[in-house]
Amino acid sequence: MKLKNVLIVVNDIEKSIAFYRELFGLDVILDHDGNVIMTEGLVLQDAKIWEKFLNKNIIPENNSCELYFEERNIEEFVEKLKNYGEPVKYVNRLMTHSWGQRVIRFYDPDGNLIEVGTPVEPEAER
Repeated sequence: MKLKNVLIVVNDIEKSIAFYRELFGLDVILDHDGNVIMTEGLVLQDAKIWEKFLNKNIIPENNSCELYFEERNIEEFVEKLKNYGEPVKYVNRLMTHSWGQRVIRFYDPDGNLIEVGTPVEPEAER
């Protein structure tokens, strides 16, 4: 078995496509009218379709999972995030963990938690 995609629920597909394209460099692979597959295995699902399918409400900022990205030039990414055209809600600004990894956490426009961190090198490669 192979994990193929990670699906997140969004309220505005076009706004989310722009967010993930501009900040993370992801591109649309396939658009199925309310279900968009992007590069790196991210799928955007329209909230109305998802709620109808599950017959349950969507709970933004539920903090039960996160999308994790790695970026070697974290300072450049932090500047890109700071200059993004829409306000960004931060969980934490750029910080350094005790093991040396630098990370920043924030929400996408729909309350999906995102972490961007510097790559963690295995001890043998340090």
